[in-house]
Amino acid sequence: MKTTKQLEKIANQIRQDIINMLLTAGSGHSAGPLGMADVFTALYLGGIAKLDSKKKNDPARDRVVLSNAHICPVLYATLAHAGFIPHKQLKTLRKLGSPLQGHSNNHYNNGIETCGGPLGQGISQAIGMALASRMNRRGTSDVKRATKVSYHTWCLMSDGELDEGQCWEAFMLAGKMDLRELTVFVDRNNIQIDGPTEDIMPLENLADKFKAFNWFVIEVDGHNIREILDAMKKAQSMAANPTVIICHTIPGKGVDFMENKYEWHGKPPNKEEAKIALHELRTLNGKITSEHQ
Repeated sequence: MKTTKQLEKIANQIRQDIINMLLTAGSGHSAGPLGMADVFTALYLGGIAKLDSKKKNDPARDRVVLSNAHICPVLYATLAHAGFIPHKQLKTLRKLGSPLQGHSNNHYNNGIETCGGPLGQGISQAIGMALASRMNRRGTSDVKRATKVSYHTWCLMSDGELDEGQCWEAFMLAGKMDLRELTVFVDRNNIQIDGPTEDIMPLENLADKFKAFNWFVIEVDGHNIREILDAMKKAQSMAANPTVIICHTIPGKGVDFMENKYEWHGKPPNKEEAKIALHELRTLNGKITSEHQ
């Protein structure tokens, strides 16, 4: 089991990987991946979710659905640190023929469960997986056919993605089914490609909206790994409702000139910007070490 300090350092290394990947690719998204590095680190390396690179095809593994698949650089970098893909493969982001395309896909047996792209659809995929887990656990009318293989499904979504009406239809279904096998992380970074979310399509009070749909709501600092892990434990212990963990994050986290700027939603750094970003992140890594000494 990794300590909080170790997880924080890995999250910072993942941010550096993201910058290097985007620089090499010359295209891609910066703000969201940097902002979600702590959440992905907690999910894949925090020891709570059943995610093991040595058992990536285990029927009892937990399922992870990345609905806002454009932030896939953080998924790819995390998979590398978790042992699902070779670290050197990160350099192939968005290259022709690479398994690491601009939106995640599941064609390469590398721990990625679904194809992503159109926003709003991942939650429906995740609900289907969670329902399948429930059916497995309960079995069929013929007891002999019951598999008893169950798992938890974790779905990652962006706040801007919630503008899609399909999301709310899916949330209604999950609430109606008391789908305790499902946990959704919402990246509440308050930006989307056209500007601040509250200017484009106001979402608040977001927590109350989910509660009205019969969801259990937890709000966390999306950069506090201990809070994220505690929220995951609570979600797994639910006896009925699906859980949403609203993660309050800073888009572009760790890079001063990117933080909280929606303009960095969908563009990569150039060579000089990457140099500055990597310097800031390496300096931050030293601060993480000193704070825990």
